[in-house]
Amino acid sequence: MAKQNKRLITSTSPDTWQDLQNEVARILEQCGFNVEIEKIVETVRGEVEIDVYAEEIIRGRKYSIICECKNWKTAVPQQIIHAFRTVVGDIGSNIGYIISSGGFQSGSFRASELTNLKLLNWQEFQDEFEQSWYESYFSPTIADELGPLLTYAEPLLPRWFHDLPEEEKENYMSLKRKYEEFGWAIMTFTPYSRMLRKDGIPELPLVEKLPDDSKILENVPQEILEQEAYQEFLDDAIVFGQEVIEKFRAIRDRNAA
Repeated sequence: MAKQNKRLITSTSPDTWQDLQNEVARILEQCGFNVEIEKIVETVRGEVEIDVYAEEIIRGRKYSIICECKNWKTAVPQQIIHAFRTVVGDIGSNIGYIISSGGFQSGSFRASELTNLKLLNWQEFQDEFEQSWYESYFSPTIADELGPLLTYAEPLLPRWFHDLPEEEKENYMSLKRKYEEFGWAIMTFTPYSRMLRKDGIPELPLVEKLPDDSKILENVPQEILEQEAYQEFLDDAIVFGQEVIEKFRAIRDRNAA
């Protein structure tokens, strides 16, 4: 039996269908799609409203997705599946997703067989787009936002280091010793690292990969170390990482000629 994917794009659990709709749209947009919420589409049977419509151009060809978001306490019946299948066919979308918080009746899965529909819960929807989201959004974002931290973690020292007074050199090296391991850890999430190593998505939480004597354990906030969801890890790591970057820059700036 295949191991179930336990990774989470986000730990957010939508409370309403609007929340679910917005979260679905956000993930698709971060995957590179042009997204519209509650889009009105004209079909041969009249106007229909699509909860989330997403479109991208791949090698000059349009690829479109439509999503129906059901934040119900009850299972989605097969009648909904039949109706949605008709909409997907009428507007010519490549694939349709129904994302349900309350599951699906058994007949719903039979109704979706041999069609371009997928019936998913919120976790399964995240699993579906995890790879695309990570490569299109998470990895380049962490590299862009924390690029200077990665530079400070490298063995090579910046040119301006050699012009610092001895006391400031020691201040710089103290910061480097304190945070360079965090910089190396962040490096594993960047596109450059994945290109070199051809690894899969690095696992979270970070704390489970660290040796007992790691400086990260004493110098990085616990919420970052123990975070299991990638969006929340990204947000927290960027805030903390930029604070560290500012500490290095403060040394540079107060000693500028």
